[in-house]
Amino acid sequence: MFHRTIVFVLMLAAAAAGPVRAQGTAAGNDEAALTRIRAEIAQLRQAYEGRIQALEQRLQEAEARLAPAPAVALPVPVAPSPATRSAANSFNPEIGLILGGTYANLSRDPQQFRIQGFVPPGGETGPGARSFSLGESELRFSANIDPLFSGRLTAALGGDNSVAVEEALVQSRGLANGLNVQAGRFLSSLGYLNAQHRHVWDFVDAPLAYQAFLGGQYRQDGLQVRWLAPTERFIEAGLEVGNGAGFPGSDRNRNGVGATTLFAHVGDDLGASSSWRVGLSYLRTAAADRAYDDVDSTGTGISNTFTGRSRLWVADAVYKWAPEGNATQRHFKLQGEYFRRTESGSLTYDSQAQSLGTATGDYRSAQSGAYLQAIYQFMASWRTGLRVDRLAAGRAQIGLVDTGVRASTDFPVLDSYKPARTSLMFEYSPTEFSRLRLQLARDRSRPGVADNQIFLQYIMSLGAHGAHAF
Repeated sequence: MFHRTIVFVLMLAAAAAGPVRAQGTAAGNDEAALTRIRAEIAQLRQAYEGRIQALEQRLQEAEARLAPAPAVALPVPVAPSPATRSAANSFNPEIGLILGGTYANLSRDPQQFRIQGFVPPGGETGPGARSFSLGESELRFSANIDPLFSGRLTAALGGDNSVAVEEALVQSRGLANGLNVQAGRFLSSLGYLNAQHRHVWDFVDAPLAYQAFLGGQYRQDGLQVRWLAPTERFIEAGLEVGNGAGFPGSDRNRNGVGATTLFAHVGDDLGASSSWRVGLSYLRTAAADRAYDDVDSTGTGISNTFTGRSRLWVADAVYKWAPEGNATQRHFKLQGEYFRRTESGSLTYDSQAQSLGTATGDYRSAQSGAYLQAIYQFMASWRTGLRVDRLAAGRAQIGLVDTGVRASTDFPVLDSYKPARTSLMFEYSPTEFSRLRLQLARDRSRPGVADNQIFLQYIMSLGAHGAHAF
């Protein structure tokens, strides 16, 4: 209990430092002082929440080890010791809920949406439905299992009454030499944005590159090993192996490893007000009969399939600026990622013989894309942001076209194009638990078609919710 008292006193001292500074700089303006105090307390809680939880867990484990063993027989009932009660309560899961909803005004029919030159799976991409929609709610359970393991389950509740498992994983605790291992279903650490839950994103939707190359967001069913270097500068590296069933791969009904991901990140501070992080990731996977819909030269709707290897490189960089350690409530973040994917294998035309008959030939492609976004918090609770998306489909080498078996007009979805989109965001967050957002976008994912989009979004957080990653 002595250690817990020390932690509590330190938290009070840190919180008390805010009012003294705020009152000194905003004398005679009680409302402004209260706003700064609340903001600084929220910053402190978010920054030190993870550290305090870890210290409390270590304290509980130490108390449990030092607790005396119960007697064999007792003449009268005896209440359990505080250490025993603490150890028992530590197994109760933390429960958090994210509620989200959107209103969309789209100038083009979203059912006709496509990213020209790319073949994502379909339902995971696009601006979503017009008018009001519930969006995706997120239900999360997490707890320490024992001194060796913790667990987490995140369920995504769709507006169409669907339920999907977003995360279900077991994670190691306290391994030596900076190692961390997790197994189950998890958001891959490929790139920067992919490992973040949707409610943390700075815009309503994912960048075009994530939609085109990953179908929105890449999840791995498998194992991840992460190593954090024991240095002042942040350095981490990791390896993921999984079944490879997620796009751009597919379920191949085979034993062994279906997909492998490698990643490395380096970051550090720049003085007292700035910090940065850069990373490089690589995904190797494969697909078997990965299908996509097209309309051939006869005007017939057909289904084509790809079988082969897919390789994806992602380079990411993030820069954050907060003058004087957030004391002025101004923040700036510059974030960008570059993608390059190569695929090789075979392409089967009209795999279900709906039109001119099935035919198979070689297929190769090299495609790239990137996005760059800037987010600026110009005063407490208010942010604005700008994002620019660009893709380059390249010109695919289709063996059936090169040999004259089929015409290039039989594969219109694969025609070369450079999709683009520009998005502008305004956001109001009265507290760290609520967010209201307006987003304006001009999407040019198809030739000769511009979709003017207006989104209104709310995101509300209930219950336990851990601090967000850098």
